Amino acid sequence: MTKWWEKACSCLMSAEERAQKDNSTAIDNGIKKHKVEMDKELKLLLLGTGESGKSTFIKQMRIIHGQGFNTSDQVMYKKIIKRNIITSMVTIVDAMDTLYIQYDNEKNAMVHRSLIKSLDINDSERDIEEIFTNKVAETIATLWEDNGVRQCYDRRREYQLTDSTKYFFDALHRVVQINYIPTEQDILRSRVPTEGIYEYVFCLERVDFRIIDVGGQRRERRKWIHCFEHVTSIIFLSALSEYDLVLQENNTQNRMEESLHLFRTIICYPWFQRASLIIFLNKTDVFEEKILRSKLTDYFPQYTGDIHNAIEARSFILEMFREISISTTVEGRPPKPIYSHFTCATDTQNIRFVFNSVRDHILHTHLREFNLV
Repeated sequence: MTKWWEKACSCLMSAEERAQKDNSTAIDNGIKKHKVEMDKELKLLLLGTGESGKSTFIKQMRIIHGQGFNTSDQVMYKKIIKRNIITSMVTIVDAMDTLYIQYDNEKNAMVHRSLIKSLDINDSERDIEEIFTNKVAETIATLWEDNGVRQCYDRRREYQLTDSTKYFFDALHRVVQINYIPTEQDILRSRVPTEGIYEYVFCLERVDFRIIDVGGQRRERRKWIHCFEHVTSIIFLSALSEYDLVLQENNTQNRMEESLHLFRTIICYPWFQRASLIIFLNKTDVFEEKILRSKLTDYFPQYTGDIHNAIEARSFILEMFREISISTTVEGRPPKPIYSHFTCATDTQNIRFVFNSVRDHILHTHLREFNLV
């Protein structure tokens, strides 16, 4: 409400002064409106190293709280999946040479290997449908049955191979069909490295959630700083199964060590001191299978639990993250609380349950910050 003296002063102003005052008032009102909108929107920042499952989590949000995937999306993912399949077999064939593994069938070594090596999936002038012919699909299926190729697949920790390789090789009979339409599980398991910044917004209980996914590879991290303002919560993803793997960018750096280092860096950023911190230790399914054949002690000798017990092993990994939080605490302040979940990002029911818990925590924290609870 305008006071009487404000009206009197306004009468004494020149036209230019009144215009400046009106402009200033409009700016102030705009700032207030923006703050109200920001208070209604919760900004969740997904951080983590490459291939930790951030993009898969975004896909799950589209399935659970959005409209899912339309026909145009399915056409796009059909091409991505076919590219993933070819890339995986090219990678294995190259690894066969590097690791000096013999093919079980000599014909595979001569004919099928040559065909796979001749494929150029980086040819921007050719559509992937032109490359992924029935002959190529049959060649991949034949190679997948070769015992030497299976042996090479079992040694995949020694080179870079996506987790979904076996899933899509086993699904080749579906993918080659003319009327093939990717299922939700196919889309969740497809792999495209995130480059730049991707945002997904959805409304839940009259509150807008803005989830921001940024590339996890080292070269992408310099772009993160543009997302740091007004963050409600950080969701940090680390793949449990990466304990015996090395970075694609640096084959001397253990992926889990890189994840721990990145986590330490993030919680020290001053921008995030007010944001709540949530950790998803992801890929529990891959981890549970891997721990039976790959010893955690070979990479983290300080682990003293049962080498084949997935529950004990994953608890040990979680404790490493908690210790970082405690060791980086500023003197005189309590350690920053960490809210942790063990997740399988390709399991919709698991992510639905986990996000319901995360949502309640985020909403409660947000209300508490404004003294509303």
